[in-house]
Amino acid sequence: MGHSIKHTLDMQDKKVGDALVLTLLLAAIPALTVDDGPVSARMITSTAIAATTTPPIATPSIAPTSRIRDITPQAREVERLADQLVAQKHLPGLAMAIVQNGQVITLRGYGVTEVGSNQPVTTDTVFRLASLSKAFAATLTGLLVEQDAMNWDTPIVNQLPEFKLRDLGSARTVSARDILSHRVGLTRNTYDRDLESDQPYPLLAERLSNAPMACAPGQCYAYQNIAFSLIGDLTFAATGDFYSHQVETKIFAPLGMYSSTYGRDGLEASASWAHPHVRGRGGWVAVQPKDSYYHVPPAAGVNSSIHDMAQWLIAQMGHRPDVLSPSLLNQIHTPQVATPSELHSSPWRRARLTNAYYALGWRVFDYSGHTLLFHGGAVQGYRSMIAFLPDEDVGMVVLWNSESAAPSGLLPSLMDRVLGLPTQDWLGVDTDDSHD
Repeated sequence: MGHSIKHTLDMQDKKVGDALVLTLLLAAIPALTVDDGPVSARMITSTAIAATTTPPIATPSIAPTSRIRDITPQAREVERLADQLVAQKHLPGLAMAIVQNGQVITLRGYGVTEVGSNQPVTTDTVFRLASLSKAFAATLTGLLVEQDAMNWDTPIVNQLPEFKLRDLGSARTVSARDILSHRVGLTRNTYDRDLESDQPYPLLAERLSNAPMACAPGQCYAYQNIAFSLIGDLTFAATGDFYSHQVETKIFAPLGMYSSTYGRDGLEASASWAHPHVRGRGGWVAVQPKDSYYHVPPAAGVNSSIHDMAQWLIAQMGHRPDVLSPSLLNQIHTPQVATPSELHSSPWRRARLTNAYYALGWRVFDYSGHTLLFHGGAVQGYRSMIAFLPDEDVGMVVLWNSESAAPSGLLPSLMDRVLGLPTQDWLGVDTDDSHD
């Protein structure tokens, strides 16, 4: 991309903590028409996904509630496991929400916001979401598609005419759908290490024109953060407004997510925020939040509380059609590309998953014969995960301020109980209360 492209640095707006990024400042072209076809079947085979660049079909995310049994007893069991996990693993803090049928079943904070302090994690304590931010980018894109401001499948060069890849012809085919499903064609995590070394996003976005290609756009999966954040540039080109402000006005405010912000300033301005922790010789050590991934807001810029994330999950599960329409949810939850590498990264995945896909800002798993929508997040000192079972209308969010992998076991601990599968100790905690 040439020097004529105007890049702006991070900008701040008055509500979202004043951290916004804008690059590739290009004049918007006239609005595009929507090509949003019908959606009707849930999962397709890995072979079928690999054989086509058109989206597979998905059923509505919201399930009939008449056959859904109350999972409150199972939720209480998982609450107890979370208590034991934080105590026995000496975790700094954690927050968890479980929802069912559009209602919050459990909403709790555990531990403290910073080791050595006595400030408890509450339901309003703000954490970094890391890559859970990607679903906000996909959802905002869907909202703009509904307004005819963007299109899932039109080449982004129509609105970002100076976007380039090493293969110039391929660059002319990249769509918003390709970006949001990590099918740009680049090699995995292109320039993430440079981002972590504090190289500016505008420079890295420009360098995509020389980055190695793994395949033609739309033909293979490779996870991205830099390329994914082109959605922010596309948003500005389409609307004339900053990406983060669009998320605030179209998602945060309508869903009542009033503690949710973008950027480090937004995090640290929160009334209660969870400090990041890394492993030290004597245990967990609090460190300062690292800025790197805040510079790619669509990929990893959101801060939020468990209260707000419960509302977000309820909306993603189809219970806020006044904000997120069924057709929008079907689009972003539809599998786009097979991701078999996701089947083996943890014990519960090896034991429970038989197929894995990436949709738009969401992963889609076959969890012992049941569809599971999922995403995880990780930046220095923070971890997060969100998931729901559409057919059972049950979902969970867990946020924690340490780099421990142990809390990820809370997800299968709940899902196994909801689905009536044999329970296993996915957490490595002592569940015998007789010594208490």
